[in-house]
Amino acid sequence: MSKEFKSAATIIGVSDCGEKCCGIGSRISHQDGDVIDIWEKSQDAEKNANLIPKIMRSGHTSTIEHMMFNIAFQNVSVVVEQFIIEFRLASFTVKSRRYVDFSNSGYFVPDFENNEYSEKYKEHMDKLFSTYQKLTEMGVPKEDARFVLPYCFYSNFICSVNARELLHMLKAMLFGRGSKYPEIKALGEQIYEQAKKHAPGVFSYVETFEKEQKDFIDLKEFETEKPYPLTAQSKFIRLLSSTSDAHKVIAKTALTFETTLTDREIDTILNDDENIDKIIKAVANSSRPRPLEFASYTFKLYNVSLSCITHIVRHRMQSIVIPSLTLANRRRYITPPCIEEKRELKAIYDEAFNSTAELYDELKKDGVSEENLVYCLLSGNTLDIVLNMNARELRLFLSLRTCNRAQWETREYATEMLKTLRNTCPLVFKYFGPSCVVEGKCPEGKLSCGKMAEMQKKFHS
Repeated sequence: MSKEFKSAATIIGVSDCGEKCCGIGSRISHQDGDVIDIWEKSQDAEKNANLIPKIMRSGHTSTIEHMMFNIAFQNVSVVVEQFIIEFRLASFTVKSRRYVDFSNSGYFVPDFENNEYSEKYKEHMDKLFSTYQKLTEMGVPKEDARFVLPYCFYSNFICSVNARELLHMLKAMLFGRGSKYPEIKALGEQIYEQAKKHAPGVFSYVETFEKEQKDFIDLKEFETEKPYPLTAQSKFIRLLSSTSDAHKVIAKTALTFETTLTDREIDTILNDDENIDKIIKAVANSSRPRPLEFASYTFKLYNVSLSCITHIVRHRMQSIVIPSLTLANRRRYITPPCIEEKRELKAIYDEAFNSTAELYDELKKDGVSEENLVYCLLSGNTLDIVLNMNARELRLFLSLRTCNRAQWETREYATEMLKTLRNTCPLVFKYFGPSCVVEGKCPEGKLSCGKMAEMQKKFHS
């Protein structure tokens, strides 16, 4: 099962004007002339390479956002994928584990500095891939069988990112939290060597970085010796905070946005809940519902599988905190309903998690680092996460994730979030739900579940 794959991070596309647009950004705010005049002054590559780092050292790093990079991550572990997709000012497209068969994807083998450990590791990973294949052959959907895939399996994805965010990424990969993982640091070095050839002025700035970055919050003093609970949390989700009187905030913002009414006139209008309802309905039905952005909600989600986290984190317009993979407990995992209800399948599934936890305990006892042991996580292991979205992003998130086409675990969290939001602020969130409910039509085409009337009844009841 263990195969040799070429792992790489390759820059496959760069802005065709190179650093010239960064040169414009570095000059336009303090030089005479229109933008084309400045463009013509920004054609000299050597002058740009000298000017850009000077501007950046003065703190004006926004000037390099005008240069874009397209990076192909080829056969890198899903640990790398998880690390990279947390950079929210970048775009990603990932090979889907819901539809693609990963039986022969291959996997990453960390340097254990002990051949015995390496052999145990590879033997176990081969067994997990065999379990994945066996489950699919027994009729388990790929989106459920994937929960037994170890976090060392190879992922392939493309990332598009501007130069400023790429610098942040490299800082974390080379000197920050990512540098603790040899695989991530090596990929960072690959990207850096390529990037500085394309943009020597921009990436000379890497040389100014402190060689150690404390990009984590040290709260070890609050840790206890009490073992993390092995059973599921009693809670599923929890609303930690929300905008007070969100319906009035949204309505007041909309009237300020679209009318010339005074504050006194607005307050008079908003004394009537019927008026608020009309305004919010108009906002919710708009293709540019900016007033929704002024209501904010923070949720804690419990026992979210690592696979589900990758679905949630793809929503870029949010703040999300995901604990380090090193904090995950191997004995906490989810079980899909299609496996839970069949004894034979559940025995195979549970064995995958139990045997992986035993391997983790054995290697940890022998002194293997947590950074190497993250590859012994399975995709069905869980973490608790915290996220914050404004109502506009929630509108998009809920329309996609409460849909019957959404992955079932993600759909359960989204549906529970919507239920909580409707209880918290019904005047706003009664207009939220799957696309077929809020738009009156299904956008899925031939892939539609065909249950639009049933969905509309469910979410309008």
